[in-house]
Amino acid sequence: MTIAVIYGGNRPNGNTESLTKLATQGLVVEEIYLKDYLIEPIIDKRHAEEGFPEINDDYDSIIDRILLHDILIFSTPIYWYSMTGTMKNFIDRWSQTLKDAKYPDFKNQMSQKRAYVVAVGGDKPYMKGLPLIQQFQHIFDFVGTTFDGYIIGEGNKPGEIVQDMNALFAAEQLRKKLQNASS
Repeated sequence: MTIAVIYGGNRPNGNTESLTKLATQGLVVEEIYLKDYLIEPIIDKRHAEEGFPEINDDYDSIIDRILLHDILIFSTPIYWYSMTGTMKNFIDRWSQTLKDAKYPDFKNQMSQKRAYVVAVGGDKPYMKGLPLIQQFQHIFDFVGTTFDGYIIGEGNKPGEIVQDMNALFAAEQLRKKLQNASS
């Protein structure tokens, strides 16, 4: 089993990234930092006769990378009670990939994957972060990806995640689960 982590955060070494790294510590993972790539927003052409135009950005290279892995970890801070705009922009483009002749088997390939979500926020995230988790559940259901679990952590200022013992424990449990899956 191979693992890719898709980081949606914009703060280097932020709380979400730190929590995710605890969950993947000692494991071989491919890390993809969406902030480091140009991903143009989707121009919805799902119902247009001409279809989607070719877009010259980094999006396809990221899709090519994640399709190689069995387990995907979506790591995003909770921004305004949802995923970051960077992560949402990336997932919005899946609509284009579903219609792209270069990826005729995208949905089937995604249905072979298992996914986890790691999210950290500062405003009662254990309650207010649940709609984000539901959003990911619906996304994964649509493409057939198995949603194997999530971690929500509480932290606002850099480094605060280390005070959330529940999140740290959950990260350790996820690490053990991933380690067993990778063996």
